[in-house]
Amino acid sequence: MKFKSKIPGHQQPFISIETGDLYHQKSQFTEERSTLKMDENDEITIHNQISEGILIMDIKMRFSTEQTIQTEMLGESIVMNFICSNNLGTRIEELEGEQYSIENTHNILYASKLNATYKIPALEEINCLYIILSPDFYSKLINEDWGLHKKFSKNINQKKTGYLTPKYAPFTPGIQWIIHEIKNCTYDGSMKKIYLEAKIKELLLLQLDSLIEKPKNEEQEIGEEDLSKLLKAKLILEKNFTNAPSLSELSRLISLNEFKLKKGFKAHFKTTIKSYVTELRMEYAKKLFKNEVSNVSEVAYKCGYKDVSHFSAAFKFFYGFTPASFRKLNAGAKIYLLYLDFLDIFYLDLLSIDYCLV
Repeated sequence: MKFKSKIPGHQQPFISIETGDLYHQKSQFTEERSTLKMDENDEITIHNQISEGILIMDIKMRFSTEQTIQTEMLGESIVMNFICSNNLGTRIEELEGEQYSIENTHNILYASKLNATYKIPALEEINCLYIILSPDFYSKLINEDWGLHKKFSKNINQKKTGYLTPKYAPFTPGIQWIIHEIKNCTYDGSMKKIYLEAKIKELLLLQLDSLIEKPKNEEQEIGEEDLSKLLKAKLILEKNFTNAPSLSELSRLISLNEFKLKKGFKAHFKTTIKSYVTELRMEYAKKLFKNEVSNVSEVAYKCGYKDVSHFSAAFKFFYGFTPASFRKLNAGAKIYLLYLDFLDIFYLDLLSIDYCLV
């Protein structure tokens, strides 16, 4: 697989990567970091993690004026796309029409070759994560169960460029957390390979779950106007989960009555509003325990809990052990963290097997 990106008018591409088309189990990840500063206000930061058959690209860009990026990719690949911040105009020659990607959304693309043009708006930081997989590795991840997505697999078999679904889907909290873990992986060598491949598999599982079309009788029909209001409600909760508005306040903020809000939120997002806020708080708590030297009371307060006992009960219910236990494990010897990661990987393997059998 070969990947190149350049800005028209510049002779040299700012990204030029080549990796093998076939997955090799013994191939380790190499890491590349670079910053291209074209002037005081224009900057591109790139963090690549590369192995045979796998390429992880974390790209951040900011320009003082609107810019165009031209990208070329040679070799068959499955691309897990994540638009992490701000909107992005995308035009792919092999696909009809212009795709407008929205912030905090994702999709999966198959390409036998790719020629794409991206429009970067002025004075906005763009952050995109691309996980590019060889078909060889992708088939191993899904246990060659192409029945999971028949139309997409048909494109792959016919070498026809196309998305898994016509529209990008919004991030779920799970997807956001796994993206954070991939970007902040601290392992090296064999442990890094095991960790990143496990996280890619987990992320793919979450993508497939949110992208694959459910039978119509499983999903309640929601009008476009109400759906737009529900998405706004979700965004409000994501930005204010430590001090979440009450149901009545949220209802007023989005101009949707409480009944429609409760019923529509659960039908579309497969969780209640209260459970979603709890999930956001628990993920934030885990992040604080990993990245800060904070005691349980401080983390509880930062997550929006006035009563530490309520926080501890919620944390134990969500993760299966108390926050104090997690904090001790996290601050202790590294072998405990390796053990937790092993449990995560083992659980994900079981989960993916169950998912494929559904």
